[in-house]
Amino acid sequence: MLELTQVTKLYNEGQPNELAAVREVSLTIATGEVTVLEGPSGSGKTTLLTLIGCLARPTHGRVVLDGRPLSGLPEPHLAQVRRQTFGFAFQRFNLITGLSALHNVMLPAYPLGLPHAQLVARAREVMARLGIAHREATRVELLSGGEMQRTAIARALINDPAIVIADEPTANLDSQLATQFLEIMATLKARGKTIVMSSHDPRITRAALVDRVVTLADGRVVGSTGEPSS
Repeated sequence: MLELTQVTKLYNEGQPNELAAVREVSLTIATGEVTVLEGPSGSGKTTLLTLIGCLARPTHGRVVLDGRPLSGLPEPHLAQVRRQTFGFAFQRFNLITGLSALHNVMLPAYPLGLPHAQLVARAREVMARLGIAHREATRVELLSGGEMQRTAIARALINDPAIVIADEPTANLDSQLATQFLEIMATLKARGKTIVMSSHDPRITRAALVDRVVTLADGRVVGSTGEPSS
């Protein structure tokens, strides 16, 4: 279980242009459930995702994972938690052009120090599960949109994370690809993964696999459908 208590994120703190991207958010994310953060552009969805995934630290408040406070950890320890606990699928995929799909998938696992053959085998297994094993040698800029998305998801799963985070995952996808994405998320949920997504897409917020929708406005939680399991 992931718990945020009175979390605030300020940019340019103490300056005339100080901006509160997230304001006093308290939120519990239950293990094994799918939570969606919804709200208009500028509502704080992406910033809150970065705080949940420990890509950023809160200015105030606490982030606690399974009873362990994370927000005060030294960066090397926090980086280890990120690597072992979270998998990230970004809106624009953030794949490295010029590299093959296989090498893109392998990137987050390099710091684990696994033997190269074991790392390749792990990446191939994840890609096979997502139906893109036959594209492993293809440079990512030559992949179709759906193949790019699956490569990005495979990269997010390479370290077998407990929590998968996706930022506006269907923003650039047509209906067919959005449906395929939801099918992949349903499979991950069935395997016990916790999934947190940001979206203002009704294809996501109304999807059957979603357990809870949290609505944000001006950096605050202003509504919620569903409650986290205990």
